Amino acid sequence: MESITPAIGSTLFPPAKSHDRTSQLFGSSLTTSRRINLNGICRKSRISAEQKASTAVAIDFTDPDWKSKYESDFESRFNIPHLTDVFEDAVPFPSTFCLKMRTPITEDIADGYPSDENWHGYINNDDRVLLKVIRFSSPTSAGAECIDSDCTWVEQWVHRAGPRKKIYFKPENVKAAIVTCGGLCPGLNDVIRQIVITLEIYGVKKIVGIPFGYRGFGDELAEMPLSRKVVQNVHLSGGSLLGVSRGGPTISEIVDSMQERGISMLFVLGGNGTHAGANAIHTECRKRRLKVAVVGVPKTIDNDILLMDKTFGFDTAVEEAQRAINSAYIEAHSAYRGIGIVKLMGRSSGFIAMQASLASGQVDICLIPEVAFHLHGPHGVLGHLKYLLETKGSAVLCIAEGAGQNFLEKTNAKDASGNIVLGDIGVHIQQEIKKYFKELGAPADVKYIDPTYMIRACRANASDGILCTVLGQNAVHGAFAGYSGITVGICNTHYVYLPIPEVISYPRAVDPNSRMWHRCLTSTGQPDFI
Repeated sequence: MESITPAIGSTLFPPAKSHDRTSQLFGSSLTTSRRINLNGICRKSRISAEQKASTAVAIDFTDPDWKSKYESDFESRFNIPHLTDVFEDAVPFPSTFCLKMRTPITEDIADGYPSDENWHGYINNDDRVLLKVIRFSSPTSAGAECIDSDCTWVEQWVHRAGPRKKIYFKPENVKAAIVTCGGLCPGLNDVIRQIVITLEIYGVKKIVGIPFGYRGFGDELAEMPLSRKVVQNVHLSGGSLLGVSRGGPTISEIVDSMQERGISMLFVLGGNGTHAGANAIHTECRKRRLKVAVVGVPKTIDNDILLMDKTFGFDTAVEEAQRAINSAYIEAHSAYRGIGIVKLMGRSSGFIAMQASLASGQVDICLIPEVAFHLHGPHGVLGHLKYLLETKGSAVLCIAEGAGQNFLEKTNAKDASGNIVLGDIGVHIQQEIKKYFKELGAPADVKYIDPTYMIRACRANASDGILCTVLGQNAVHGAFAGYSGITVGICNTHYVYLPIPEVISYPRAVDPNSRMWHRCLTSTGQPDFI
C-alpha cells in the first residue's frame, strides 16, 4: 500500500505526502548540487493546497489496518530531526538551564555543569501534544477535517516544546546566530531579545545577529554582537534590531559562511519561504556532517502557517487594523452616503481581514482571497453597497490584499522572495465604486485607507509579547536539546516542535466552511456575492 499520510486540511481526502520530505519540497537538486539558490527554494515551497490535492494518493480504506498504518506514518513524518541521527556517538550533558539557579553559569563551567536533575521543570522527550482536539461526527459539520467518510477519530500527536534534562552542546563552545528575514512584523525584537536572554542563562557567551536577513551571510555585511545589555529594551519599539530583507546567497554560500564564522546554532525568524531556506540549510549542514542546530520561529503577520493556533504579530495586526476600520467608519458615517474602504494584509489568506472585521463590529462587507465574489451583477458587491447606502446611509468594506486579483491585470513581476507582485485591489475597488455610483447618477463619498506599513511597524501588544517570549525561549531549548530542522509554535494552547517540511507544504488559509468565517458573515450581514 502506498503512503497513506494526508496533509492536515479541511478536505475529506486530503493530499498524501512522501516520506522523502526534502526531495518533495525542494526537488532532487537539493541532493545533487550544493549550489542551491535560496530564492528558488523559497518559490518551490509555495505549493497551493489545490495543487497538492490534485496529486493526492487515496488511502486504501479496505485495508483493516489502515488506521494503525496512518498513525504510524503520521508519527514517522512528525518525528523531529536530532543530532544523534547523524552523530550516533554524540554525548549528552546535564542541562545548564534550571530555574533554581537564577543567574547565568559562571567561569567554573569546566569543573562541571551546575545542574539540578531532580528539578521537575524539564520536559520528557516522550511528551506529546494532541494536534487535533475536535472529533467530528460528519464530514458535513462546519469546519470538518475528516480522513474517511465516517470521520474516524485518529489521534495525531506532536512533540512538546521546552527544556530537556540533557543537552547536546557545551555552552562555552557555542556560537549562536539570529537572523530575521522577509518583511517586518510586530514582535521581531521581542523574539530576538528572549533568544539572547535564554542563551545567556544556558551559559552562551558568543551571540551574534546576522544583519538584513540571509543577505547578511555575504561578505559585505558585518555580524552584530548581541548580549542582554544590547537587547534589554529593544522590545519597546517595532521593527527589527537586525534589519530584514528578502533573498540572499545560495545555500552552499550560507553554510560556507556559517563554517567560517564558527556558528553552531542558527535561529531563523521568518515565514514559509524563510523556513524553506532554513530547512535547506539544515539539510546541507547534515550533508557536511556539521554539528549545527537550525531552529525556526514562524513569523508571518498573515497567520498563514499550517498547524499552529497563530503566529506572532497577528494579534497586534488585528488590533491595529481595528483603528483603520474605525477611521473608515467615522469617515463614512460622517459623510453623506459615505463608503469607507480598508485594505489589509493577506496575500493568500484572509485571517487579518476576517478577525479585524469580527473585532471591530463596524464592517458591512469583508472580502478575502479564499472566497470568490462578483463586483457587478444582481448579487455583486456594488449592488449590495447600493442597498446599504439606501438603508443605512453609509457602509464600510474591508478587503485582504490578495482578494479579487482576478479583476486585475496579471503581472509576471516577482519580489526578491519569489512572490508574485499583486495588483492593488483596494484602489481598483475604490475606482469601480466611484464609477458605479456615477453611472447611477447617485452620490457616494468614497474614502480609501491602506494601513499596511503602519501595522507592520508597530510594537507588539501584550498578547503577542507573551507569545514571542515563549517562542524565543523554546527555540533555544530545542537547539540545546539537539533538535535541528524544526520550528516552534503554539498548538491547542501548548507549545510544540514541528519538523519544518510539515508546516511549509502550502499556506494555511481560511476555511469558508469554518465556524469563524460563518461568525464573520453573521457579524457583517453580507450575502454571497456569487
